[in-house]
Amino acid sequence: MILGEIKRYLRDGNSLRVSRSIRDTAYQVLKVREKLEADDEDVTYDKIAKEMNIAVSEVAYALDAISDPVSLYEPVYNKSGDTLLLMDQIFDAKNNDEVWTEKAALHDAIAKLEGREKKILFLRYFEGKTQTEISQEVGISQAQVSRLEKTALKQIKGCIS
Repeated sequence: MILGEIKRYLRDGNSLRVSRSIRDTAYQVLKVREKLEADDEDVTYDKIAKEMNIAVSEVAYALDAISDPVSLYEPVYNKSGDTLLLMDQIFDAKNNDEVWTEKAALHDAIAKLEGREKKILFLRYFEGKTQTEISQEVGISQAQVSRLEKTALKQIKGCIS
């Protein structure tokens, strides 16, 4: 057992633990890619997946799993004392300070609305219902729904800006 653990440690000398089945798939992908490259083909994930009879996502996942991890503080550019780190190149459009601030402001603005206005906005923008459907559900006319929606949106815009 100890010998097996030592062999595993030497074989898997990676800082991240990747399952054996994924590593096996990755090494098969590498073999297939090498074979296709020997045939002077333009090798793509699609061709590899077709050759191996697996999904393209599995090919990408397997190759990504065996690649070496890179530090976010790894310099990617260094010229005349100006070092550009990998971290400087990463930007997440969904999760940045501006988006969080906007979400918090929107949440606060919606919290200030009355119950009926909240319900109308929820039904309209989260459930995708028409003003007519909302009017039937809430028990008011479509014109009233339209006015309440317009007023609520104006109130939200006023709170955010």
